Amino acid sequence: MAAVPPSGLLGLPSVDSSLKTARFAAVKRSLGLAAFDGERHGVGCGKDSVACRRRVTCAAASPLPSPAPAMPSSRKDPSWRSKQGETIVQPGGAEPSVRVPRGIEDISNGDHILGFGADLSPDHPGYHDEEYKRRRAYIADIAKLHQVGTPIPRVQYSDEETAVWGTVLTALQHLYPTHACSTFLYSLPLFAFSPLAIPQLQDVSDVLHAHTGWRIRPVAGLLHPRDFLNGLAFKYFHSTQYIRHGSNPMYTPEPDVCHELLGHVPMLADPAFSALAHALGQASLGASDKDIWHLTKLYWYTVEFGVLMEGGEVRAFGAGLLSSYGELAYMRSGADGRYPLFAALDPLGALPRMSYKDGFQRSYFLCHGFHDLAAKLHRYAAAMAARTRAGGAH
Repeated sequence: MAAVPPSGLLGLPSVDSSLKTARFAAVKRSLGLAAFDGERHGVGCGKDSVACRRRVTCAAASPLPSPAPAMPSSRKDPSWRSKQGETIVQPGGAEPSVRVPRGIEDISNGDHILGFGADLSPDHPGYHDEEYKRRRAYIADIAKLHQVGTPIPRVQYSDEETAVWGTVLTALQHLYPTHACSTFLYSLPLFAFSPLAIPQLQDVSDVLHAHTGWRIRPVAGLLHPRDFLNGLAFKYFHSTQYIRHGSNPMYTPEPDVCHELLGHVPMLADPAFSALAHALGQASLGASDKDIWHLTKLYWYTVEFGVLMEGGEVRAFGAGLLSSYGELAYMRSGADGRYPLFAALDPLGALPRMSYKDGFQRSYFLCHGFHDLAAKLHRYAAAMAARTRAGGAH
């Protein structure tokens, strides 16, 4: 890896960070995993600096909790017609013990919520705000009651909530022209986001579907990784509707409507990128718990924090970067005398430990366009299918 040369520090406050620290740690705590140390344990182990600081014992290849019940899979029937009429292909069949959804209806959007699904933790900005917690729970309950195929309920956002959205959008718009990839810059205007109103998920879903065939489904919080990845196989993106606490609009420890709509949605409006997300989802169908964990990390390093070379510059395409003013600036210019490292992504290799010092990634994985990324992910999918055919051996 090579450090980014200094190009002018922005003097950003340390509290202005992306949502990844608590979000990823919450996933791991809920899964009973620490994170993975590839050199010593291989895919599926859960040991990283966050876990070690919290005295979490390394649990190599720890089983994930079961996702929502779905249709049983079969090695003899590696493909089928989904409820949406699409042919779903599973090379080599699924793990015998894994149940596979045959439609988006088979994936719960409220039963397997991780992290802050029930109660906020003490380090959440809204922990001491009872009104915020009631409001957040109310909006989350709206998602739980939503039925696939019906319009997504419209949320009447308050003036305070709208002000938070406007602050985040306005700040990010200053960085997008110089820090975001051209695909994002082309797609963003399609949605006509305004700082004066928080977009409604149904309106955004309609625009998204018109361009790439994808739809948005409301969710009550952070889904189990298997459920979330499985949803991508049916071209559904699960999105929260509540917004971060107003006391710190540049920070959120969990996914919120700013992260979903400003980070993820514009990229999913691009045919090439949305095809990659779809492929990741299809690879997750029937995958072993170890492969689900590795796919989750691949998703993290690409869809959430991916960067590419464009015109001789490093540009962001990951949603965790595109929805965080602090991390997006740090990715290019560093902060407090520290600069990130960059390396080529190798999906077949051992991914490094996750690092959360100062709330930013220490390193990012570069690709040379989405065709390069697609080729690498397809190689990993082929290797994963071969393991499945061999009985899931690693």
